[in-house]
Parts: sequence; C-alpha cells; structure tokens
Amino acid sequence: MSMTNTPTAATIDDAAAIGRTLSRAFDDDPMMRWLFPDDASREVGLGRYFSTLFTRQYVRHGVCERTEAAAAFWVPPEAAAKAVPDAETVQELSDILGDRAPLLRDAVMTAAEHGPRDPHWYLAVIGADPAAQGQGHGAALLRSGLARADAAGLPAYLESSKRSNLPFYEHFGFTVCGEVKLPGDGPVLWAMRRAPGRPAGAP
Repeated sequence: MSMTNTPTAATIDDAAAIGRTLSRAFDDDPMMRWLFPDDASREVGLGRYFSTLFTRQYVRHGVCERTEAAAAFWVPPEAAAKAVPDAETVQELSDILGDRAPLLRDAVMTAAEHGPRDPHWYLAVIGADPAAQGQGHGAALLRSGLARADAAGLPAYLESSKRSNLPFYEHFGFTVCGEVKLPGDGPVLWAMRRAPGRPAGAP
C-alpha cells in the first residue's frame, strides 16, 4: 500500500513513530549492527536510540522532517554547537547501549575529527522503512534538506557506513571525500560532501 512521501516538519509527538521507522531502516546498517550486535534486541534498542536522539537533540536544535515511512535529521551550521549531546543525553544513550556505549563515544569523536570545518548543512540521520522502498520517501526528504542548503549557499555533508547507499547520495550530487575506519573493529564511514547548487536528483 502506497504511503505519502511528502515531507512534513517532525514534532516531539512523532518520536515513537520515528523511532519505529528508523529502527527498521537501520536494521541492516553496518554501524548499527556493530553497536547493537544482538539480533533479538536490536529493533527495540534502535527504536530507543533514535527516539532519544530525536527528542533530546535534533528536534530541539536541528531541522527534522518525516514522511509516512521515513525521517531525516539535519543540523544547519548555526545549530552545530547546540546539537552536541548534553550530559543527560549521553547518559540515556549509555543506558541504551550498555557496554557498547564507549564504542559510540569513540566513533563520534573519530568522525568529528574528519568532519568539515567550514559552515555546512550536516545530514545526521536519514532512513526509510524498507517496506516502502522505491516509493521516493528518502529522496523526498533529501531534496527538501538540500533545497535549504542551496538556499543558504552552503555545502551539505554526511557520513554513511553502508557502501550500497553511496550511489543514492551520488545521484543527488554528493561525492566521497574520505574514508574513516572507526576504532574498536568498527566499520568504515564514507564521508560525502555536496557543493551548493548541484543537481538534487531527478524528480
């Protein structure tokens, strides 16, 4: 059954639905499988993880949009300093991850060392429910965020730990600008950058 893929602003009331959507979207993501290695508990853990990031961090300081089957969290440059997790958020994430929490901390620090220093729009999270694959949900959210970056005349930046997603981002004008091997036998992150005004994918 087709679901509308028109982006709308996400609110705090959408937290549970967004958590469910992103838990399904990231079930096969290498980084999330590294952080949540147990198959039996991964879906619940991912739902809590993404709901916490959304409610405590991105909905407060970022630009969050959703469709009926996808969600995206962006951080504009003016919010970059505020979007860093506070102590309570770090504690909540630690409770969710348990003994895997140090891996997330090290991964975030490593990725930050390789991130751009100039003003940019950062795509922190984007994911679509696999059940709605091919219906344009992720593409619609990506176009919406890129339009904001283009309007500001700024580049966009993301990291992907899933090689098969790279062509999707390349279709929207992103190019790989680096590879980051995460510590602790973590996966590789592909850093991708898009200059402002690049074609944002065919309709």
